[in-house]
Amino acid sequence: MATPLPRAELHGLRVLVTGGSRGIGYAIATLLREEGASVTVTGAAPEPRAPHGCAYEQADFADIEATQNFANRHRDAGDVDILVNNAGINAVAPFVEISDEDFDAIYRVNLRAPMVLCRAVVSAMRERSWGRIVNVTSIFGVVSKPGRASYSSSKFGLAGMTAALAVEVASDGVLVNCVAPGFVDTELTRRMLGDAGIAEMLRSVPLGRLAEPQEIAHAVQFLASPRNTFITGHSLIVDGGFTST
Repeated sequence: MATPLPRAELHGLRVLVTGGSRGIGYAIATLLREEGASVTVTGAAPEPRAPHGCAYEQADFADIEATQNFANRHRDAGDVDILVNNAGINAVAPFVEISDEDFDAIYRVNLRAPMVLCRAVVSAMRERSWGRIVNVTSIFGVVSKPGRASYSSSKFGLAGMTAALAVEVASDGVLVNCVAPGFVDTELTRRMLGDAGIAEMLRSVPLGRLAEPQEIAHAVQFLASPRNTFITGHSLIVDGGFTST
């Protein structure tokens, strides 16, 4: 008889979700809290904007010193069983018009901050012989399009870092994966694309619709849960078939 998989519930586990005050991060934090985890989310705003039942910490990941101080606090506390690196920023520009300031800010938030946080929490995970890290990348870390050089380079880099860390810590019971969302129905997506832009984009999505934030959250929840026992170094694309066309 096959051994049953562990239950997916997260009771007693401590979770840190960066960028959890809105959009995809909000949905991830809400679902993990419903599964019984103790969840802390970060946001850039000084006032708390956490999902119900979640703690809130302000964190400016564009600031190198602030990021390191934030990471040090969680390293010293050893209080993260599951890390979800979701915070990210974007700036669209033709390649020759990319500003150094925008490129550096995207690098600091999208790639450097996840590296610093992974480095801070992974030692305690290895000591406990259990941990889960899920880095939220993007379909533009798998494919790209004009104007996305800064964003794509950060997300391709995050996927590469994930693969390298995964093989380094697998023998200690720490599983490290990516979830790469496609186009998701968030306030930010609708503000950036508008109705006409969304209609045009959906012609390239075989499922013909935007993803709901909760659909991305469920993918993260599986990879972060005890039910995931043998997947590591993987990038799970959740895009309605966009990258398969």
